[in-house]
Amino acid sequence: MSISPLFLSLKVAAIATIIVFISGTLAARLISRKIFPGKSLLESLFLLPLVLPPTVIGFCLLYAFGRNGWAGRILMHWFDLQVVFSWTGAVIASAVVSFPLMYQSAAAAFQNYDTQLENAAHNLGASRGKVFFTIALPLAWPGLLAGLVMTFARSLGEFGATLMVAGYIPGETDTIPLAIYFAVESGRMEEALLWVLTIIALGFSAVYWLQTWSRRKINFFRHHSS
Repeated sequence: MSISPLFLSLKVAAIATIIVFISGTLAARLISRKIFPGKSLLESLFLLPLVLPPTVIGFCLLYAFGRNGWAGRILMHWFDLQVVFSWTGAVIASAVVSFPLMYQSAAAAFQNYDTQLENAAHNLGASRGKVFFTIALPLAWPGLLAGLVMTFARSLGEFGATLMVAGYIPGETDTIPLAIYFAVESGRMEEALLWVLTIIALGFSAVYWLQTWSRRKINFFRHHSS
């Protein structure tokens, strides 16, 4: 049994998580505290992948990034990059599906702390960038970290949209969820079981670490506030 699905899954999940962490954090920072016309519409669009079937997301991505899609033509013309039936497609599918988790966590993190420190820093002449990196980011970090871990876990387990966009090419796009599906389809149950146990262990480890870290942080604040 090839071990490529493990490394490919970790690679896809890591890259997708980096993309989603940056984009989700910036999006939440820019709009979570603001009120403007169309905000509900925009946030509904951000959260839409949570309620859509993965096949619908996969179809939309296939329509956009296929050879005749607007994004696919741009990427092929300017960067000679083919998204469909490549591991890049798996990254994009994982990023789109997991984006709402990061955005929700980041938006809650930026909304749940007192902004007086930010206002004081602005009044003292600090730039927006300095305020973000020295005040907002440290204060929101627990929520951002939770979103980061959940994004990674969700990217690791993405299946439906990935299958439609990246397909199943052994050694190229066979992430663990795809490897499990096609191993079962071909009757290789022992191989499927090994991959099932592997992805359960990875997902459980991520969630367990997050729960342990959160509990320790809560106990730390309770101890120092008493």
